[in-house]
Amino acid sequence: MDIASLDYTLTELERITFKEEGYLVVEEALPPDVCDDLEEAADKVGAGERAARGQTPYDRLSVMDFIGKDDRFLELIDWPRILPKVWGLMGWNIQIYHSHLVYSPPEEPGNVSSTKRGWHQDSGRPNVEMESSPRPMLSLKVCYFLSDCMQDGMANFYVVPGSHLKDDMIPRDQRQVDPDDATPVLVPRGSAVFFDRRLWHTASPNGSDVTRKALFYGYSYRWLRPRDNMTVEHYFDRIDPIRKQLLGHTVTEKGYSSPMPEDVPLKAWIEEHQGVEAMAEWEQR
Repeated sequence: MDIASLDYTLTELERITFKEEGYLVVEEALPPDVCDDLEEAADKVGAGERAARGQTPYDRLSVMDFIGKDDRFLELIDWPRILPKVWGLMGWNIQIYHSHLVYSPPEEPGNVSSTKRGWHQDSGRPNVEMESSPRPMLSLKVCYFLSDCMQDGMANFYVVPGSHLKDDMIPRDQRQVDPDDATPVLVPRGSAVFFDRRLWHTASPNGSDVTRKALFYGYSYRWLRPRDNMTVEHYFDRIDPIRKQLLGHTVTEKGYSSPMPEDVPLKAWIEEHQGVEAMAEWEQR
């Protein structure tokens, strides 16, 4: 793994911000040339999906399990400016459990709704079946923006800051309208936004003339069942052990629930480069 990762470890301010607000913005996570390559790959995947589905240019496009569709998507699973912050928040026993490519094109002329929303928390059944309060994080997502979203009305990602610590905050019959503290996340192209799966959030309409393009990478603990099919095994014979861990590979029989060192090479890498104390301190939080 790229040693440059050590220059981007989670700061104490970032940790506190994520813990209190439920999300964290990292601008300039991707340089322009990398954004260009990823956008080209995403456009290729998107064009094929639209053709297969018979979609119009005004239809929102959502493609899950996209990482295996182009090698360029593989680069982001351990992106040096981002993965260190993921392990800073979740520790070493992590995997990619979900990936989601989303295109939000401009709304059809005359059909833009300023109130159309779909407020939700991620993960579905755990929000119903887990008894603790607040419920545990379990996973987080990193959203990479391949288009500029600096102004409201550009299909912005909306959040309710701090809502990850409140259960059942938005009644089901009120999830199509914004709560009073709804906040648009305004970020430039190349930004990454981390968010806790419990954070109440929604997509929003696109009243601009620019298609919002975003790539979501979901990280969870390795004992959580993947959200997607994770069609990535064709990478396994040519990627390093840490990437294999992140893509869900295991070596031993109990590698997900009681991993041995060979199941989780990320742990050894962190201990070698940051010291055993770094992970011991994380586990005591």
